[in-house]
Amino acid sequence: MNPAKILLLDLNSADDLSNTLLAAFESPHTQYSIQFRSEKVNDNNVAFPDTDLLATIACFQPDIILLAVPRNLNKQAQAFFQAMRRKHITAPVIPVVETSEADRALNWLKLGAADFIPTSISSNDILARVCQLLEQVPPGEVLAQRLRENLGMRLLIGKSSAFLEEINKIPLLAKCNASVLIAGETGTGKELCARAIHYLGPRAHKPFIPVNCGAIPADLVENELFGHERGAFTGAKNSKIGLIQEADGGTLFLDEIDCLPLLSQVKLLRFLQEKEYRPLGSTKVCQADVRVIAATNSDPEEAVKAGKLRQDFYYRLNVIPLLPPPLRARREDVPGLARYFLHKFAAELDKPVAGFSIEAIQSLVAYDWPGNVRELEHIVMRAVALSTQPLIRAADLTLPNRNPKLLLESFKGAKNKVVAEFEKSYIKKLLLMYDGNISRAAQAAQKNRRAFWQLIRKHRIDVKSLRASNF
Repeated sequence: MNPAKILLLDLNSADDLSNTLLAAFESPHTQYSIQFRSEKVNDNNVAFPDTDLLATIACFQPDIILLAVPRNLNKQAQAFFQAMRRKHITAPVIPVVETSEADRALNWLKLGAADFIPTSISSNDILARVCQLLEQVPPGEVLAQRLRENLGMRLLIGKSSAFLEEINKIPLLAKCNASVLIAGETGTGKELCARAIHYLGPRAHKPFIPVNCGAIPADLVENELFGHERGAFTGAKNSKIGLIQEADGGTLFLDEIDCLPLLSQVKLLRFLQEKEYRPLGSTKVCQADVRVIAATNSDPEEAVKAGKLRQDFYYRLNVIPLLPPPLRARREDVPGLARYFLHKFAAELDKPVAGFSIEAIQSLVAYDWPGNVRELEHIVMRAVALSTQPLIRAADLTLPNRNPKLLLESFKGAKNKVVAEFEKSYIKKLLLMYDGNISRAAQAAQKNRRAFWQLIRKHRIDVKSLRASNF
């Protein structure tokens, strides 16, 4: 069995605490073979972790990270923790903290720590706690756990059928090597889907290289993707490898793929077919083992019709499509997502915010979310930052048309304006507004109760889940 990798990050803690932690892993009395490493983190790196330090942590690929946190550096340590997460260092983190203040330890758990260890604990107890966590997540089997806990929290919270139908494809897509095209609106989590496919598959320990095709000037696309040889053009004093070579063995994620120039699509198509390419200014054919995952926030078939996407290129990319649904198509997931963001930002901003009022939840569920999960995240963050109360109220949310009474137009009038999707969402809004009371909801919709009940059955709406007691 491979040894479990334990990394101690020592944030200028007292020597006695460091010695206790070091001693814990010198003990031979454990069923696990443990590879232990300690890194000292100075004051500047706690507040502003540099790339080299984060790269060192990532290269070690720890199964568990112990974070020795002095009392005066608690907030800085939490910022350091978040910097690791932004760099996709996703191993379970256990802060070693003073527990005289219960809220401080609780904030670490809300932030996403796997556990916490009090500074007063003995070295034997430390070893026991770590081994207990290793039993829950055995070494070598941590990737799925890391994905669920860290990579995709914004994406992987949900129970709606529209959501699960697509997300359940990810583990299957991860096992194969075919190209994937992810088509979804802005803010639906396309890059998170791509990262999930990468980190759940056999390429997980190789690079994941994201590229925003819309952000690269047209005349630089090929240079960025394929690289160049020295002297390939004026100013090319040195050779440069491209992003394809950088992603060798791993995954290249091409976002806004329909923004690629047509000529670049032709050259990329050849690479997709042959796994071969030529850097600019070179006669040498290079090879790279790269899985390509592409994404677009527009309808790819419409992009083909409009001449923005070559048909042969589209067919080569679209071996397996993935269609993350917009948030308005999975409204029942909004409360869970909103609560996750609330707890996250309350911990980050050190705000005593406990939850949402019923009216606030109703407003969030009723809103159409044109910016999807990303917009929800920003709305909740702003509400938490500005809140002075323990509960976020509807008035604290900066939502257009947040007054639920604006939704009470006649059912027939609404139906004439919109398509079947809105018929379902309209009924849900009314049931939310009247706390699952079908008679009052039907009356508000100007439908008789029997007809309204038939619509509920038609759309398979779970009335019980829309009652306030479930929020």
